[in-house]
Amino acid sequence: MWYLLFLSAALKGTAVLVAAWMAAILLRGRSAATRHLVWTAAFAALLALPLLSLSLPALRMPVPVPNFIIQTTALTPAITTPAVNPGQATTARAVPASSHRTDWGLTISLLWTAGAAAGLAHMLLGWVAMWRLRRKALPFHAGDLAALTAEFGVRRPVVVLETPSGAMPMTFGLFHPAVFLPADAAQWSDERRRLVLSHELAHIRRGDSTAHLLARTALSLYWWNPLAWVAWRAFLKERERATDDLVLNAGARASEYAGHLLEIARTMQSAPALGWAAVAMARPSQLEGRLVAILDSRVNRTAPRRASALIASLAAIALVVPFAALRAQDRTEQLPADVDATIRAAAAQRNHQMLEGAAKAAESLRQYDVAQKLLESSLAIRAEVSGEQSTAYGVGLLKLGDLERSRRNFTDAEAFYTKAVSVLGSRPEAGPALIDLGTAAMRKKETQQAIDYFQKAQIADPQHAGPALTWLAVVQDRQANSQEADSLFKQSLSLEDPNSAEAATTMELYGFFLQRQGRAEEAGAIRDQAAAIRKEQGAKAVTIRQASGSNVFRVGNGVTAPAVISKAEPEYTEEARLAKYQGTVVVSTEIGPDGVAQSMKVIRGLGLGLDEQAVKAISQWKFKPGTKDGQPVPVTATIEVNFRLI
Repeated sequence: MWYLLFLSAALKGTAVLVAAWMAAILLRGRSAATRHLVWTAAFAALLALPLLSLSLPALRMPVPVPNFIIQTTALTPAITTPAVNPGQATTARAVPASSHRTDWGLTISLLWTAGAAAGLAHMLLGWVAMWRLRRKALPFHAGDLAALTAEFGVRRPVVVLETPSGAMPMTFGLFHPAVFLPADAAQWSDERRRLVLSHELAHIRRGDSTAHLLARTALSLYWWNPLAWVAWRAFLKERERATDDLVLNAGARASEYAGHLLEIARTMQSAPALGWAAVAMARPSQLEGRLVAILDSRVNRTAPRRASALIASLAAIALVVPFAALRAQDRTEQLPADVDATIRAAAAQRNHQMLEGAAKAAESLRQYDVAQKLLESSLAIRAEVSGEQSTAYGVGLLKLGDLERSRRNFTDAEAFYTKAVSVLGSRPEAGPALIDLGTAAMRKKETQQAIDYFQKAQIADPQHAGPALTWLAVVQDRQANSQEADSLFKQSLSLEDPNSAEAATTMELYGFFLQRQGRAEEAGAIRDQAAAIRKEQGAKAVTIRQASGSNVFRVGNGVTAPAVISKAEPEYTEEARLAKYQGTVVVSTEIGPDGVAQSMKVIRGLGLGLDEQAVKAISQWKFKPGTKDGQPVPVTATIEVNFRLI
């Protein structure tokens, strides 16, 4: 979880730095103070990103994950299962995991933390050194200090302290600023001393000590990012040029100021450790560019007004807040190693999607108790964020109902759906719950109650009323109201997307109905149409498990076919049983050298949850792997799972 937080901060931080770099390029004709404001805002944004990411509601962005899909050909062997007994149950098989794997997420997180800790410790040592120097330093008499502070508009009291000879002039202090001058300054000319003091007071006027601390802290956290170091150098360069501009705007002659600056940089030295905490007057690496800028009369030296600073702040907020709220949502969810830690992290971020993705993974592994714990925690977050009468809370109840239905706890599922409907009322989100309650009533042979639920579902979500009308048609068919059932099937098809899997399911059910009515020709036509949709949908199907990534063989040319050793029978879903729905699911899969189906893709499916049941069953099968030259190898295969009511 920490690795994901670090990765998120890394990607978002890089985006912020790139945006700042582009802004600085666009503002190259403006003053150095304006560009320094951009870099200061960028460093502030870097520090704000992790805090905002933890506190803001999540803005989800699905991130597609590459799937490794194994295509089947005519050479692929077909492994067909016998008819399924609806009363049989399946058993889960645990797949052993490798015990010797490097946790790269943890390793990267620890390296990042160690580097950040080293940078912050270095900065702390610099602050301690400066505080000790300040405590021991003697006052330096600067007779024109009061006049200069008034000239530069510095309202806070400033002290001037003496440092050993040869030390670089510098400024230090957030709330009680101090200017440090070397003992040599007593022998300087009045002009040089005045220009040096003007420079340091300009730093205080601009608040550069605070900006220095902010930027250095951000650099310590993003120490691994080359863009952060580029930004740091640009920040220092623009800061010194902006300070020079302020001194020149106060009336200093450019040639004299440049000469004194050159002499100070040549004769004075700054301790590297102190540079982490204090603002030094001159850095030899930047001196040439500064001198050129000082002597160039065409340089824009305008100081930004307060309105500019406000605009920069608002722009930074507008950029950072969406970035901070953005969450990458992986479409292939994984079950976290530490469920309790995941729940705590999600609660801290108020991120129910994190828990629901993990619950989906737990359900696919048939760890239903874990999935329930995650969904209950997700529901609590939904209640905290949106309230127990909100649509979000009702959707959370629906997810718990779906989980109980998948584990065949129909009574508990019905209780969750009933509560969800009481929260959602007649909102469109209530449609699925009402349909599930209708099928529950059918299971209990409460026909009129089922009809009422399906009609309410149709009214709640008229834009997606197709499934409700289909179920009403099924009920009327069971009641021998053939004419009404026929009309309802047609109404359902008129509302559904004609190329959707949902429409294919309705067509297949309609085909069964027509066959029973003795309308074989019509039944054949509608089934052919459904088959064409299933074929198209199969081409778009998503891989259920990722392939091993190794070379995959086809049977023939010395490659033997895998054979089934043991298998779990798929379960008939309650909805398919109630609708008397039958058919065959065709799955393309890769049988790995360990005899396990390592990748599955539904290439011809069924509706009402039978595709998922077929895949769940195959994932538990054990195969004798295919071989090449006597060695087990991954081999492609096509498996047909037949669903027949007996």
